[in-house]
Amino acid sequence: MRRLTRAELVLALLLALSCMWQLLAHSTSPSRILTSDHHLNSTTQPISYPQALPKANISKMAAEQTYIMIKPDGVQRGLVGEIIKRFENRGYKIAALKMVHASEEHLEKHYKDLKGKSFFPGLIKYMASGPVVCIVFEGKDAVKTGRTILGATNPLASAPGTIRGDFAIDVGRNVCHGSDSVESAKAEIALWFGEQTPTINYTRAVDSWIYE
Repeated sequence: MRRLTRAELVLALLLALSCMWQLLAHSTSPSRILTSDHHLNSTTQPISYPQALPKANISKMAAEQTYIMIKPDGVQRGLVGEIIKRFENRGYKIAALKMVHASEEHLEKHYKDLKGKSFFPGLIKYMASGPVVCIVFEGKDAVKTGRTILGATNPLASAPGTIRGDFAIDVGRNVCHGSDSVESAKAEIALWFGEQTPTINYTRAVDSWIYE
């Protein structure tokens, strides 16, 4: 068999490249692209984006406010962010927030229902030992659900997944206080934030994704 000369090899290579170029040009021609797009459109549905949701029902959202106080142990242990996160992740919004170092006199007003208890003096002294974080959370059934998020007063009786069930052991270091009724919440909010418009009324962008 005769071996191809160098010139013949170069010519064969050029012919092969020419054929490849023609095939490539044909596959990317406008008519070819149009045919491909038409096929795609005929077998798939166009992407549709949801219309803006209507505004959430404010009367449902603002039906309740609850008072949550992060106690000195919660502050010292760096749990403030985690506790706020638990409530916000559930869907509740902050209506008021501040940090204070309360006096014993102020704390005695807050815990007046416990004044006859033997542990009352120690409770007041402990609560006055460091700053607390005062928060008003707002939303549907805020008081009842807030208590559920906190867990039982005795941390050892609190279920895992609750704040006290995850972060506390002793009753005297149970991280948080939470209002136990709507009436108590109103009184506690007034005590800690004042009588005149203690909270801020606003609507979040995410409210329509939380409430119907």
